[in-house]
Amino acid sequence: MNRVYYFILSAILLLSCCSQKSEKSSSAETKPKARQAAPDFKADSAYAYIGKQAAFGPRVPNTKAHKDCGDYLTAELKRFGAEIFIQEATLTAYNGTSLQARNIIGAYHPEREKRIMLFAHWDSRPYADHDPDETNHRTPILGVDDGASGVGVLLEIARLLQQKSPDGVGIDILFFDAEDYGTPEFVTDNQKENTWCLGSQFWAKNPHVPNYKAEYGILLDMVGAKNATFYKEMISMRYAARYVDLLWNTARDLGYGKFFIHAPGTAVTDDHLYVIQGRNIPCVDIINYDPESDTGFGHYWHTLNDTMENIDRETLKAVGQTVLQVIYDN
Repeated sequence: MNRVYYFILSAILLLSCCSQKSEKSSSAETKPKARQAAPDFKADSAYAYIGKQAAFGPRVPNTKAHKDCGDYLTAELKRFGAEIFIQEATLTAYNGTSLQARNIIGAYHPEREKRIMLFAHWDSRPYADHDPDETNHRTPILGVDDGASGVGVLLEIARLLQQKSPDGVGIDILFFDAEDYGTPEFVTDNQKENTWCLGSQFWAKNPHVPNYKAEYGILLDMVGAKNATFYKEMISMRYAARYVDLLWNTARDLGYGKFFIHAPGTAVTDDHLYVIQGRNIPCVDIINYDPESDTGFGHYWHTLNDTMENIDRETLKAVGQTVLQVIYDN
């Protein structure tokens, strides 16, 4: 009996040790990956890039301001060490106008197979069709938050990528053109589909690299306003919920939870939709959403009041640092 007892006791101890070892092994396997040290995003720098774009005036296709700003963005990406790809195309607007458009792409480590794409639109709207003064509805807007803010954040990220590249992944920064030339509110007849996001529609059918593929993409649109709130945009949740959660959880961990709201927003027709549909790349749209607004956007949206006065460095820092941390963790 004693021998049987000792045998049973030894077996129990052995099983216990194996169980503890298994638990430790399992714990080690599920332990989160160590976070890479991301560079410090400089909000003052992003703010200056936004101001530089605004200084050109409204960046409406077929204008001198548009051409000059496009040259500036190309030169900046080149200065920050990116390999440059330029897509020039004649695109047709809702009213038949031929738009001389230019998609500007900067690639970091183009030889790497694993890729992340970051994108924004760099044009501004030719119509202030939500301006409270109807006489302004056919006047081009400056588009400081709606366009320039996302580009400014990405230029600062480009500057930092030149200094310290994330391990094992290539980053592509894309500035899409002719996003904001969609059918204006004052046109009520002969409505056409897909009049917005013409540059990203063109790129999705004609990527700058044949058979281009990225693990995921992040779109920045209206990311500079004071007290901005970024809800979880619904198209992003449908096609890229994993990456939405990654971004929003990272923002929370970095202390930016007041900007990145853990609640559903609305669905927005934006450049990410055409990248998803055309290239099957899951994409997240970080876009300021105001659930109390009639339009869902800021009071200055598509008005002559979309100016530098709306831009806040704290918001730029929250967005830029969150995106940087995610791509450096990759």
